[in-house]
Amino acid sequence: MKKITISLLAILSFSLNLLAQQSTNANPDNAKIVTSDIDLFWKAYDKATPENNLNVFRDEYLRKGSVGLKDFTKLRIGNVCNLVGTMETAPKYYAALREPSLKIASYENQMRTNFRKLKEIYPDSVFPDVYFVIGRMSSGGTTSENGLLIGVEMYGRNEGVSLEGLSDWHKAVLSSTDKIPYIVAHELIHYEQKTVAQNSLLARSIREGSADFIGELISGGNINAHLHKYGNPIEKQLWIEFKKEMNGTNLDNWLYQGDKAKGKPADLGYYMGYKICESYYKNAADKKQAVKDILEIKDFSKFLADSKYEEKFN
Repeated sequence: MKKITISLLAILSFSLNLLAQQSTNANPDNAKIVTSDIDLFWKAYDKATPENNLNVFRDEYLRKGSVGLKDFTKLRIGNVCNLVGTMETAPKYYAALREPSLKIASYENQMRTNFRKLKEIYPDSVFPDVYFVIGRMSSGGTTSENGLLIGVEMYGRNEGVSLEGLSDWHKAVLSSTDKIPYIVAHELIHYEQKTVAQNSLLARSIREGSADFIGELISGGNINAHLHKYGNPIEKQLWIEFKKEMNGTNLDNWLYQGDKAKGKPADLGYYMGYKICESYYKNAADKKQAVKDILEIKDFSKFLADSKYEEKFN
C-alpha cells in the first residue's frame, strides 16, 4: 500500500480552505450533520469477503457515498485498494469501530452548541455541512468546498480496543470517540480562516495552532492535548528551536510528519502556533476582536510581534 505524503495532503487542504468560504449559511442550526456514509460502510463491511472486498467497498461504499465521502476519497483515501489495504493491516481495530461510529449522531447537540459559541465570538462565521466517513487512517479531518470531512476511524481508541497492526504514529495520535466534537471544532475554524496564503513555517503553524486554540475556546477540548503535555515543560527550548526555522518553508521538523518524527511527538508546529495565538488573545483587551484578528491574519510576522509571545521568555 502506498503511503500518502502528509505534507502534500496538507497543501491540498490549505488550498481548499479558500473554496470552502463558498458556504453562505450563517445559521449554526442549519448545517447538516451527515452520518449516512457510516451506515453505508457497515453495510459493505457485512457483505465483504476476502474474495470480493475490493468490489464491495468500491461499489457499495465509495460509489454510493455522499458528496462528502467523494471529496474525502479524492483528498485522503485515494482508492478502494488503499482503504481495504489499511483495513487488512488492522482488522481488529476496524471491527471495533462499529459500535462507537454508530453513536456519532449522538454528539449533534454538543457540536451545535459549539457552533453557536463560535457565532457569539465571531459574528461573521458561516457553517458548512459536516460529513462523517470511515477512511484509511490518513486524516482525522479536512475541508472541501462541500463542508467539513471527518475521518471517524481516527477516533476509535476506546477502552479495550486492539491496536494490533497500527503504526507507532497511529498509536500516538488516535483518540477516543468522545473527541469527535473537538475535531469538528478544529476543522470549522479552518473553514472560517480568511488568512492570506503563505507557506512559511510560521504561517502554517499559526494557521494550525489557531484552529486548535479557537476550537478549544468553543468546544472546551483540544485535539492535540498530547503536544501540550510534552511541550509545556520545555516550551522555551521549543521556541528557540522553532524561531531558527520559522521564516523558512521547510516543515519537516514541525508539521505533517506522520510517523517520521523521531524522539518527540510529530507536529509540534501546532503547539507553537497555539501558544502564539494564546498569547495574542491573553494580551488583547477586546477578546472578540482578538478572535477576528486571529482568523483574518494578513501579516504573520506582525501578528507574532503583536502577540508578545517571545516576551514571556525575557
